[in-house]
Amino acid sequence: MLNVTFLGTAGSLPTPERNPSAVLVNREGELILFDCGEGTQRQMMRARTGMMHLNYIFLTHLHADHMLGVPGLLETMAFQGREEPLTIAGPARTTDLVKTLRSLCHSFRDFEIRALDLWPGDVLRMEGYEVEALETNHSVPSVGYVLRENQRPGRFDREAAIALAVPPGPLFGRLQHGECVEIDGRTVRPEQVMGSPRPGRKIVYSGDTRPCRSVEDASRNADLLIHDGALADEMADWARETKHSTASEAAQLASRAGVRQLVLTHISSRYSEDTLRLLQEAKRFFERTLIAEDFMKLEIKLRDS
Repeated sequence: MLNVTFLGTAGSLPTPERNPSAVLVNREGELILFDCGEGTQRQMMRARTGMMHLNYIFLTHLHADHMLGVPGLLETMAFQGREEPLTIAGPARTTDLVKTLRSLCHSFRDFEIRALDLWPGDVLRMEGYEVEALETNHSVPSVGYVLRENQRPGRFDREAAIALAVPPGPLFGRLQHGECVEIDGRTVRPEQVMGSPRPGRKIVYSGDTRPCRSVEDASRNADLLIHDGALADEMADWARETKHSTASEAAQLASRAGVRQLVLTHISSRYSEDTLRLLQEAKRFFERTLIAEDFMKLEIKLRDS
């Protein structure tokens, strides 16, 4: 299972329909949060995502609309009796932020909170997947992220195994786990009965950024690209000045990268009641585009190639 829930999709200013930035990934029951705008803990309650299995908070940058929800979320988890450690990772000075929070939040006395400053290229490896920090282009130190699952074994060819005189049972399992087996003095190797390795799933989250090569390269064949799509083409000059992306710029990047799905987020309050304009401009370049809405949920399916 790999699900993505959009908890906050607003630009710099929240609206009645949109909370500040927060994207939650549920991977096999483990929760990973990307950005944590004000009120994220309440959004999690409304979406019924739970929060006690949250292990990582990845911040893209330290603008208020992306991190003000951290203190409230920590306090809520403490009140609910959390004891397991939590890691907060982000760009330069994230560790300074966490030090400041220690003086504000009682939760630091209840469970361990680890802090990491990340630079582009840094990789955190977990069980079954990894998260890599990407270079982005914003007005303050910032990173994007790619969540990349480990490669999966190829499909087991039962007929091929039987043709090689491998009896059904435990030897099948050993071959599927990459072990050679002996049959009547012959060695049967896993590659004789296993198909080509299959890719894990990949999600890229840009945070606030201008379109940039590093995000494009990381997004090659991604299952999902979540990209800053704050503005319409009419505001292209303002997007360049404030280091954001227009919807059409994000769509062109998605097209070049060959992603399977693009979701635009960080939607400017200018378009809070008229996102159709952003969608139309993006779809001129990439048809498989969605505009993120608060509480929108996507399931990322496994694929064979």
